[in-house]
Amino acid sequence: MLERLESLRQDALARVAEATDAEALRVLEKELLGKEGVISEILAAIPTLPQEERRDTGRGANALKGELLEAIGSKRALLDEALVEALRDGGGFDPTLPPATPARGGLHPITQVRREVEAIFTSMGYEVLDGPEVELDYYNFQALNVPVDHPSRELQDTFYCDDSHTVVMRTQTSPVQIRAMERLKPPFRVIAPGRVFRNEEQDATHEHTFHQVEGLVVGEDIQVGHLTWTLRRLLNELFERELEVRLRPGYFPFVEPGFEFDVRCPFCEDGCRVCSQTTWIEFCGCGMVQPCVLEAGFSGREDVDVSKLTGFAFGFGLDRLVMMRFGIDDIRNLMGGDLRFLEQFPC
Repeated sequence: MLERLESLRQDALARVAEATDAEALRVLEKELLGKEGVISEILAAIPTLPQEERRDTGRGANALKGELLEAIGSKRALLDEALVEALRDGGGFDPTLPPATPARGGLHPITQVRREVEAIFTSMGYEVLDGPEVELDYYNFQALNVPVDHPSRELQDTFYCDDSHTVVMRTQTSPVQIRAMERLKPPFRVIAPGRVFRNEEQDATHEHTFHQVEGLVVGEDIQVGHLTWTLRRLLNELFERELEVRLRPGYFPFVEPGFEFDVRCPFCEDGCRVCSQTTWIEFCGCGMVQPCVLEAGFSGREDVDVSKLTGFAFGFGLDRLVMMRFGIDDIRNLMGGDLRFLEQFPC
C-alpha cells in the first residue's frame, strides 16, 4: 500500500503541475480529494488491511492529502495570477467589438397610464399640478368643507404626523385644488395626479399607499354637462371606444350636487370578475364645487369675484384604472417592487 501511495503521489503532483486552467484543476481536485476520490478510497480501505499496515497507511494517506491540498492551492494561485496578467495585457480582447448592451428598464404600469391620462387632459387645455405629500390639515380637510367635527373624517383613516393633528400625510390630492385657487386666476382647468396615504389594512383592493388623479375646473357658467363630457372624453380616449356612462347621487363634502360616475364594463356584456357581475364599474366621485370651498380657496383674492364663479371637480383612483387596463387582480402588486411582475409591462 505504501508503494501505491508513492506512485499516486508522483502521478498526482505531475498532473497538478500540468493543469492549464481552473476548470481542469477543479476536476483533478475532485478526482483526488473528493468524497469519492482516490484518497478517500484508500482511507476507507484501511480497516480491511492487515493490522501492521494500518497505521503507516493512514499516516501516509493523510500526509499525501495535505501535500496535494497545498500543491493544488499553489497551482490555483498561479493560474489566477496568470489570468489577471492576461487581462491586463489585453490578450484575446478585440477593441472593435461593440460593448455589452446594458439591461434596459421600463416604465411602471402606473407611470404609463398616468402619462396617458396627463396627455389626454393637456390636450383639453388642462394644466398638470403637483403638491406636497405631507400636508397641513387645513388644506387636506378644513378648506375642503371638512372641519374638525365633520363626520366624514371618520370615513378616512388618516396618518397624522404630530400630536396636535395639524400635519397629515395627504389622504387625497384635493389639497392641490385649494392651492391652485390661491395661485391661479379663473378661468382655469387643472388636474393633480399623485400619491396619497391612508391607514388601511392591506388586501387585494386596499393599500396604504396608492395614487389618485383629481381635477378642478373653475370659471363662469360651468355646468354638469361640462363635467360629464370631460370624463366621457377621458374614458373613450383611454379605452379607444365609446363607453356608456351614468351618474348616481353621491355625497362628498366639497361638492354639491355630488355624483358617483359609473362606466359600463369595457370587458364584458353580461358580467365578469372586474365588474362583480353587475356590468357597471364605479369610476370616480365628482360634482359641482361647493361655494364655501370656492370662498376658502379664493379667500383674500381681491382680483377674483367669487360670486360669479362656478366649477366642477372629480377624483379617481389611478391604481384602479391601471388594474382595469391590464387585468390586474391585486392592488398590492403595484407597489410590491417584484421585478417578475413589473417586467410583464414593458415600455
